[in-house]
Amino acid sequence: MRKMWLAALLAAILWLPAVTAGAAAKISVSQFVEHPALDSVLRGFQDYLKEKGIAVEYSVHNAQANMGTAGQIAQQMIGERADLLVAIATPSAQSCAQALQRAPAELKRPLLFTAVTDPVAAGLVKDLNRPEGGITGVSDLLPVAEHLQMVLDYHGSVKRLGLLYNAGEANSKATVASIKALSESLGFTTVEATAAKTADVFQAAKSLVGRVDAVFIPTDNTIVSALESVLKVGTENRLPIFAADVDSVQRGAVAAMGFDYYRHGYQTGAMAEKILGGVKPEDLPVEFQQDLELHINVGASRRMGIIPNETFIRRAAKVHD
Repeated sequence: MRKMWLAALLAAILWLPAVTAGAAAKISVSQFVEHPALDSVLRGFQDYLKEKGIAVEYSVHNAQANMGTAGQIAQQMIGERADLLVAIATPSAQSCAQALQRAPAELKRPLLFTAVTDPVAAGLVKDLNRPEGGITGVSDLLPVAEHLQMVLDYHGSVKRLGLLYNAGEANSKATVASIKALSESLGFTTVEATAAKTADVFQAAKSLVGRVDAVFIPTDNTIVSALESVLKVGTENRLPIFAADVDSVQRGAVAAMGFDYYRHGYQTGAMAEKILGGVKPEDLPVEFQQDLELHINVGASRRMGIIPNETFIRRAAKVHD
């Protein structure tokens, strides 16, 4: 009986409001790789808390797309004894969750993930509405059908769609599975090319030349961090490159029907405010970003063999030259 009482007391202590009045919150952040979409998530997250007047001391770590490094960072973050752990992208979130699972009770902290496509497939939560283990967050799960319909409407003659991704990223595997499930009903076949690291991305992209009518890149951290090499292949071979995130369109992808990742981070900041105020992560269902925006790059479209439709240009939230 005494052991049960002590366990209940310890649990209560661990979930007291993390930040006392007037004290700066300590937040440890693990970002899997540097690229515009994930950088925007971090900026939106920090801006939200700043605008709310919440003083924060940040410890920001970047794994540079290395899974081993992500694991080391997760262990380091546990030792930092922050009030809140934040993981940006699926590999970092998985590493942090695994480190927390092994950590002693006195070092456990709430974990808030963001830019994670499928939290269930990634093993972060079992139930989106009832997260457990002190872990919750914001998912960037793609409305795949809308993305694919945009690609088909924009290009007009896609019968073979190339899928370029890292097979080691759970988020990408989930998206690719969804695309393949929809492909027959939408009238195209898929051809896959994978790259385990950024150095492999150029050759993986080249392997699709002559085999597909267009290429789609999901929200894959490895591919997006080496996007310029993919765009080079697309331009040289007049092979349209479509993306799932709008930041890639500014960099030179043809088009994307995606999220504003700054707003994604801003939404994550709102969840962080609640947790820092004492709300338990398990009382916060996993959230999703709902608003999609069409971004197109007119110059990239022409360089890759597509004359942009005026209807699409009028529909787009943002048009790049």
